[in-house]
Amino acid sequence: MGTDADTPLEELLVGMGDLEWWAHGSEQRAGAFRRLRDEAPVVFGEEPEIEGFGQGPGFWSLTRYEDVMHVSRHPELFCSGQGTNIFDMPTEIAEFFGSMINMDAPRHTRLRMIVNRAFTPRMVNRIDADVRRKARAIVARVAGRGTIDVVTDLAAPLPLEIICEMMGIPPDRWHRVFELTNIILGDDTSTPDIGVLIGAAMEMAQMAAEVGEDRLANPRDDLVSAMMHAEVEGERLAPMEMASFFILLAAAGNETTRNAITHGVRLLTDHPDQRAVWTADVEGVTPTAVEEIVRWATPVIHFRRTATEDTEVGGVPIAAGQKVVMWYESANRDERAFGDPFRFDVTRSPNEHVGFGAGGPHFCLGANLARREIRVMFEEVFRWIPDLHATGTPTYLRSAFIHGITSLPAEFTPAEVPLAALAELDTDTDTEPTGD
Repeated sequence: MGTDADTPLEELLVGMGDLEWWAHGSEQRAGAFRRLRDEAPVVFGEEPEIEGFGQGPGFWSLTRYEDVMHVSRHPELFCSGQGTNIFDMPTEIAEFFGSMINMDAPRHTRLRMIVNRAFTPRMVNRIDADVRRKARAIVARVAGRGTIDVVTDLAAPLPLEIICEMMGIPPDRWHRVFELTNIILGDDTSTPDIGVLIGAAMEMAQMAAEVGEDRLANPRDDLVSAMMHAEVEGERLAPMEMASFFILLAAAGNETTRNAITHGVRLLTDHPDQRAVWTADVEGVTPTAVEEIVRWATPVIHFRRTATEDTEVGGVPIAAGQKVVMWYESANRDERAFGDPFRFDVTRSPNEHVGFGAGGPHFCLGANLARREIRVMFEEVFRWIPDLHATGTPTYLRSAFIHGITSLPAEFTPAEVPLAALAELDTDTDTEPTGD
């Protein structure tokens, strides 16, 4: 666990603006965040200068669990509509990229209610069955090989295929969605090109808008049709609103879930005792194991809010208009909220982590789907390739936003998933509800 014990806090805050500081796993940053929690839990720092955006006015860093929860649960004091990234983008662009996450009530409330209306129990059950079917098919594709890259061969395909199918995107466009999502969330560049970002978003939006327009004119028995025809107080989603929602769903649901699965493989490799605990009682341990993977991985490292009036956090005055950044990664290691937080424990309970956000109106809409995907993927791995383990050092995304792994080599004893095991899912009623 890194400490940064001898680095002055001022230098530590400046160093956080360097993407190289983020080119490692969370364990390498844990000591620095611990110092901030202990010595300066609410502290003001400069923004890094970004080409095309200039240098912003700075922001308050919040590293304690209690403060992150406070900001998340008081949207009247800390809004999302002025941006959820540290740097500022024009409001229209921010809303287009982030859809609901960059909106406040009443617009946020209206869109979220319309989307929720589409997730009927029958639609949710259908998605549930698809998760099992696709996860087993993915494992079947690689089971005979014995060596894989966890990211590209195992973790990435499941959320990508589920989201694209949910949103009616043709299979021959799925890989392109994967590429565009990576562009939008940021690769290894330190200076995001706004033209490239907008181009990627527009291409994704066009795909989704075409599907939305088609379902308006020709409704089918699918999720997009349900969303396009759902009404709240006489209002429906416009095709471009659905397109913006798809960008959010693809980015949040694809990137975060695949990283949680990848981190899970890495963690089980590094902690064989916890793998043994889990595999000894898969049904009983899986619910807590999934939550612990999400806590430890914290796929989204931070989100930002903006103070709507003069207020305070942790006894520190915050002026109206100032930015506050909630470091979820730090909150999920806060000793004040978690017993022995640096221990990976698949039976940890309670585990009220902030891996899906910290409550309030912006709590992750897809949290239950993500839990389902992580759970089912590990169940299928344990069934067919139980000795899967990482064999090399992860390659991490250089990002202060996404705790991403771009490559993780792994090995296992080659196996075969019988055709009968795949065929049985065609009529499987694996449809336990997952909630909204």
